[in-house]
Amino acid sequence: MFRMTEVVKQLIIINIIFFVGKIIIGQNIIDEYLAFHYFGNPSFKPWQIISYMFIHADIRHIFFNMLLLFFFGPSLEDQWGGSKFLFFYLSCGVGAILATQGISYFAFHDSLNILVTEGYNKADVLAVLNEGKYMAKWEEVLTLRELNNLIGSYSIATLGASGAIYGVLAAYAFLFPNREVYLMFVLPVKVKYLIAFFIIGDLIAGFKGQMLIGNAGGTAYFAHIGGALIGFLMMLYWKNHQFKNNRWN
Repeated sequence: MFRMTEVVKQLIIINIIFFVGKIIIGQNIIDEYLAFHYFGNPSFKPWQIISYMFIHADIRHIFFNMLLLFFFGPSLEDQWGGSKFLFFYLSCGVGAILATQGISYFAFHDSLNILVTEGYNKADVLAVLNEGKYMAKWEEVLTLRELNNLIGSYSIATLGASGAIYGVLAAYAFLFPNREVYLMFVLPVKVKYLIAFFIIGDLIAGFKGQMLIGNAGGTAYFAHIGGALIGFLMMLYWKNHQFKNNRWN
């Protein structure tokens, strides 16, 4: 379980390189170009659907993500081969961000439509948001949640490998549900229960604006749940098709 496999090692190294680069070059520059921005935001770039997975907010964020990848990734790579594992990992990351953006789209447009209904010009609202600001008068029309949805969905970038990691966790629980891990190196817990705790607990914490793993804030917890869901659906698909046991070398 603790043996480092080649693709897992490369993913960890790449994440560390980007994290160090972010420290050297500057957080704002890296986040502007590589973190995922809302589709309607001028800062959105197509490559961000992949690059956001390799950008982390702080040392805690990257540490926990890479620790989980180190613990759970090698068994999947041994089972599938490096190419198949990498395809799975990236697919879960893409699925995670699409889930997040789906939530953001509806949250943003619900709030925007309220402002438009109250007589605000849509282009003017977007122009203010593009400056990273908001108008105090919006508080008279929108609830605090609606205002946060408007600003957060449009202006706050998504970053981190957490969605892809949750896909890895879901796949591990699917393939090896009764394997045991030792919490604090003492208490044995079956993987299926531990990972269920992560997923359910993160969902609950997300509604409170917190995270069990990774960076806090906004609707980003849907990236975690989206990654886990994509991972689970891919496992079901592979289980029911002929190539389910094939390695991709």
